[in-house]
Amino acid sequence: MTAESDPSAAGTGDPSGDEPWLSPGVGSIAAASFFSDSGHEIATSVLPSFLTSVLHGSAASLGVIEGVSDALTGVAKLIGGPLANDPRRRRVMATGGYLVTAVATAAIGLATAVWQVAILRALAWASRGVRSPARDAMLSSLAPRRAYGRAFGLERAGDNLGAVVGPLAAAGLVAWLGIRPAIWFALIPGVLAAIAIGFAAREARRHGDGVRQRVRFNLAGLRTAGLGRPLLPIVLFECGNLATTLLILRATQLFQGQGMTATAAASTAILIYAAHNAVAAGVSILGGRWIDRTGPRREFAAGALVYVLGYAVFAFGPTPWWAILMAFALAGAGIGFAETAESALVAQILPDHLRGSGFGVIGGVQAVGNIVGTVVAGILYTTVSPTVGFLYAAAWMLLSFAGSIVLRVPVRSRRG
Repeated sequence: MTAESDPSAAGTGDPSGDEPWLSPGVGSIAAASFFSDSGHEIATSVLPSFLTSVLHGSAASLGVIEGVSDALTGVAKLIGGPLANDPRRRRVMATGGYLVTAVATAAIGLATAVWQVAILRALAWASRGVRSPARDAMLSSLAPRRAYGRAFGLERAGDNLGAVVGPLAAAGLVAWLGIRPAIWFALIPGVLAAIAIGFAAREARRHGDGVRQRVRFNLAGLRTAGLGRPLLPIVLFECGNLATTLLILRATQLFQGQGMTATAAASTAILIYAAHNAVAAGVSILGGRWIDRTGPRREFAAGALVYVLGYAVFAFGPTPWWAILMAFALAGAGIGFAETAESALVAQILPDHLRGSGFGVIGGVQAVGNIVGTVVAGILYTTVSPTVGFLYAAAWMLLSFAGSIVLRVPVRSRRG
């Protein structure tokens, strides 16, 4: 899984290498990811209490809402991918997707019944899915080819930093105003995200629209361009990429086993989860620079390998608090490395008229793999033991590491 540098390869970047990579457009997309993730993480952090304490719903209803919403995100990414192949259409999709996500997320705070929450959450998450390939394709058109790693690393860092700020803001808002009003405040960062992506869309328009593209997946074109082979280690990785809620659950139980109360254990686990996101943000930036020097294969392999180490700590508890913190940090580094590498890979090997479809396929693989991996690991966790559940996930990561070392996919010479 690699992409060799080729100055004539796909992209709209600067062939001279004189253009600064951190342009207003690239920075605006990173800001949009930060603000949007801050907003919906406020709602996500409060949602369990809102459903159970305010609307008197059940844990089962929360699970159904989150499961259906995550599935819709994956479907929306697959559908939105071919639509985002057209430069003009992708700008509208990105701007509209961010705005609908902001409004639907904040509107959850107005819900008076569980079914209303389900509809609004599904709408917000479907909008996230639709906008994702459009945003990534737009970022590929704005960033110089020589700096795809840094550009996508910055975008991923913005997203992960939002996942740190959002829960912390939610905790303060709940203490100050209460559960329902806290969700309303998600509108503010959400609107700021829509403004930022709108500015990026204006910058992308200056780069030209090119030839208008028909709406089609063009799987043959993706395979010919070289996306088929690197999908194998990506699929293997995503099957081992467990939902962070399972990591938080394991940490909470390990802390309780050390004598902490249930409340103290849960609070400590959530704080450590914030550290996980902070590490992911920092690694995304550093990893992006690494990609621009050596290509995405090594960074992706490193992401899979550090996940194996992190899962080993979770599997073989009990462990001291610092070891649990280290395990979360390793998982954060793994996702920071891998997600940046996956995005940079698509941008490097595909021409502009196929990038939307490519990002849609990657997004669909991520969503399906995460659901399948987490469901199986969760069943093993419950019916056998946490050790077996995490070793199952680690096995997928080892296979992904091996696949990413073996597979090499050169970039074909072409222009976008």
